[in-house]
This record gives sequence, C-alpha cells and structure tokens, in this order.
Amino acid sequence: MRYALCVFLCFSFFMPLGCGYQMVGKETHVPPGLNSLAVPTFKNQTFEPGIEVPFTQGFLKEFIRDRRVNVVDRKEADSILEGAIKAFYIFSVSYDKSGLALEYEIRVVLDLTLKKRTGEVLWEEKNFSETRWFRASSDVLTNEANKAAALQQIGRFAAERIRNRFFYNF
Repeated sequence: MRYALCVFLCFSFFMPLGCGYQMVGKETHVPPGLNSLAVPTFKNQTFEPGIEVPFTQGFLKEFIRDRRVNVVDRKEADSILEGAIKAFYIFSVSYDKSGLALEYEIRVVLDLTLKKRTGEVLWEEKNFSETRWFRASSDVLTNEANKAAALQQIGRFAAERIRNRFFYNF
C-alpha cells in the first residue's frame, strides 16, 4: 500500500514536468528594453465628437489588465502607442416594414504607431478597422446609448487585437 502511494505521488509530481505542460500567458516577442508603455489620448480626425474617449480607455484598460508591460505616463515610458481615429462610418443595415432603421453598423478606422521614447518607429498599423452593429430605437437617447455602447465594444475589441499583435506578432 505504501509502495503504491509512493509511486502515485512520484508519478503525479513528475508527469506534468515530462509532458510539456507549462505556464502560458507571459511569453512575448516585444524587443528587449520595452518594459513600459504610454497610451496618450487618441487623436480624433473625424466629425464624431468624443469618439477618442472609448478608444483611449479601451487601449489603456487592455494593457493595464494584461500586465506584461507597465502602463505609465509619457515621460516615464520606454514606448508610446499613439492612435488616430481616421474615419467613422455609420450605416443603417436593416429596416422594418415602414422603412425605419432597425439596426446600424458602425465602422471605425484607426492608424496606430508604436514608438520608442527616442521617436524611433517600431511598428505602424495603418487603416486598422473594427465594425459592430447596434439596435436602433425610436427614442433618441436610447439610440445614442446603443451607439455609445457599440463604440465602447469597438474600442475594447480593437485594443484586444492590437495587444495580441503587440505581444505575439511583433
């Protein structure tokens, strides 16, 4: 009985080591020396007021949540991720029998640049786009709230995609 218990414990201890199990989520392909990141407020080059807010917040939250680089003030950062919102499109995509819009599609186009503190460009992503749909409402406030929620989703999903590129496809 003791022998079986000993074999079981040894097997339980050494099995994970020999089977290729490893902790994941901390690997990165970012160049050495980039330990901190600043994400200044995105530039809004559209006519949609306040659109830069959900994008800046989405990118800040995504990199803070990930914790592989420290998100710090621009003066302290090794690298700076700058974003510009180049275009904002909104289209009605479905209608009811009377011709009123039931759903809208929002498409946002961004330019993103990662620079070292010295100004050297590490990578650029031009014309990066993300799209979401939202339900239309006859109530203007509800419609605007649905649009704002869709913009927050776009900001969050764009930030996730760029974070993945930042750490895995550099």
